[in-house]
Amino acid sequence: MDFSIDPEFQQKLDWMNQFVREEVEPLDLLFPQSGAPYDKKNTRALKILRPLQQRVREQGLWACHLDPSLGGPGYGQLKLTLMNEIIGRCSWAPNVFGCAAPDSGNADILAMYGTEAQKTRYLQPLLNGEICSCFSMTEPQAGADPKEFTCTATRDGDDWVIEGEKWYSSNARYAAFLIVMAVTNPENKPHERMSMLIVPAETPGINILRNVGGMNDSDEEGHHAYIRYEKVRVPLDAMLGKRGEAFKVAQARLGGGRIHHAMRSVGLCNRGIEMMLERAVSRRTQGKLLADHQFVQGMIADSAMELEQFRLLVLKTAWMIDKLPPGSARMHIGMCKMSLAKVLHDIAQRAVHLHGALGTSRETPLAKLWMGAPALAVADGPTEVHKVQVAKALLKHAKPASGLFPSEYIPHKREAARKRYQQLLDEPQKS
Repeated sequence: MDFSIDPEFQQKLDWMNQFVREEVEPLDLLFPQSGAPYDKKNTRALKILRPLQQRVREQGLWACHLDPSLGGPGYGQLKLTLMNEIIGRCSWAPNVFGCAAPDSGNADILAMYGTEAQKTRYLQPLLNGEICSCFSMTEPQAGADPKEFTCTATRDGDDWVIEGEKWYSSNARYAAFLIVMAVTNPENKPHERMSMLIVPAETPGINILRNVGGMNDSDEEGHHAYIRYEKVRVPLDAMLGKRGEAFKVAQARLGGGRIHHAMRSVGLCNRGIEMMLERAVSRRTQGKLLADHQFVQGMIADSAMELEQFRLLVLKTAWMIDKLPPGSARMHIGMCKMSLAKVLHDIAQRAVHLHGALGTSRETPLAKLWMGAPALAVADGPTEVHKVQVAKALLKHAKPASGLFPSEYIPHKREAARKRYQQLLDEPQKS
């Protein structure tokens, strides 16, 4: 496995690192609302955002997750990992670099399954950063388990009629269109019951019951919509992929989303460790610097070690996606998803603790950092689901012991070792 970086790309990373810290991170302070990066009507923010996006384009770093056929450089996941470690430092950076979720995943779906008309109407404006989109999948009674979905799309002449509720449909209030996962074939097997439909935001019957605020939001209203679809009509050609293939279509975007969450979590963790280090050499207690206390040294060492282990897992997974046949990295993607929330939580918790009361306030980024961990633990499927999938993937290749005792049972193995080398053991020792 080769994780080396060529000098030309390292220059790009160095430019990104300085650019994000100096030019992009201030946007988090000026426009801190969680949904602000997706609001295309906020002219004050756009005055700052558009020139920053243009500078990214001039560097050839716009929408780098895309293949060359879609206007991207085709960097591959390993380079994207190194980029996303920097982009993950702040909330606005993904929009500045043209790779914000859920738009990036929705663009993948449109590129793979959209018709030419759908690509012209939705994909190109999305790639240009002119509009944003919504992925409307989870439901209030089912969460992310598609086997329990009840939102339906019923054919009526030349239309699909969507009825039901969706939960946590992020950015619906700002979106130009929504991609809705609905049951179209209730008689089929669970993973073949649903289809994916494009719904323009202006379609009658899209009723946003409320915009749910997240833990990081300063008030109750946020940008995660609780939606009721009431006789929402879309034409038959609004479908993405074939009827009953929504689960397959969804997996095409969720795998990339999971690994990109992991990549950006590395950036968040790095920011937490940077704050820990600065605090340790700035603050005194008990007559000496925090850095001189062994407990503090232990916190820093544990955080650095855990992040390094996690980062290497992410890099290996990215390398596998780039170099091995499709699907080979599925288990490792699950491992990344399982690990990221715990690593982020533990590092953020230590950083908060080192900052004392200040760390628990809203006057540093640490509260937001810590509260992001629970959200990442459930985003794109809860951690427990991935643990089950990883375990099943490993157990698939496990073989039972041939007898009463385990294959590593020492008495049996010792006897086998004696038989293998009996002739040599029986030879008289030379003096």
